[in-house]
Amino acid sequence: MEFPFLIVRFTSEARRGVSLASTMSETVRLVKAIRLAFRLARLRRMADKAAPDSTRRSERSRRAIFDAALALVGEVGYDKLTIEGIASRAGVGKQTIYRWWPSKAAVLLDAFTVGVEDYSAQGLPDTGDLAADLKAVLHATVDEFNDPAFQAPYRALAAAGANDEQLSRTFVARLMEPGTQVYIDRLRAAREAGEIADGVDLRIATEMMLSPFSQRWLMRTGELTYDFVDTLVDQALCGLRPRG
Repeated sequence: MEFPFLIVRFTSEARRGVSLASTMSETVRLVKAIRLAFRLARLRRMADKAAPDSTRRSERSRRAIFDAALALVGEVGYDKLTIEGIASRAGVGKQTIYRWWPSKAAVLLDAFTVGVEDYSAQGLPDTGDLAADLKAVLHATVDEFNDPAFQAPYRALAAAGANDEQLSRTFVARLMEPGTQVYIDRLRAAREAGEIADGVDLRIATEMMLSPFSQRWLMRTGELTYDFVDTLVDQALCGLRPRG
């Protein structure tokens, strides 16, 4: 029953007058070969279960470490966050973490910047209405920055970066710069479409919108609301649109 195709072959060759002895001998050899292949395949599967692929295992550990770091910084704050605590929550040894990262700040940075490349590749929407596109994106950003799960690691990294120049530069390069660049790209498209003046410095124009947003959130000088970002966009675009 395991090899019905062999019975078909045996019968068809017998009908063509092939020697039953030779056909039987060949069939036996094939059965032995196939059974050996099945045994080898079974042994390989057993070996795979006994020793999981190191890449998959490493990725699972990395994901667990990221989840633990983001959860803990929200629960205990950055000052009380430790490598030992992250390792315990993730279910890994602390040496595993130290093998990949030099500090808790480095762990948190990697955890927080997962997926940034996908966001940068996607870019901002371009419906042909610059103001509407910017407001839609900033509304979503308001929701994100008001989310406690987002606030804790972001504020922790900002605070750590104030005392660590290398961390700050890495934070800017890996998170802030890609986020700034998508706005620059959208403003460039608007300039080409005639929605903003030709001589506008696109980076400064971007910072005119993003810096007040960041300042209000980081220093808690006011609430982040849709009305606030709508006004921010409208006033910034007043100075960017073509004259006359």
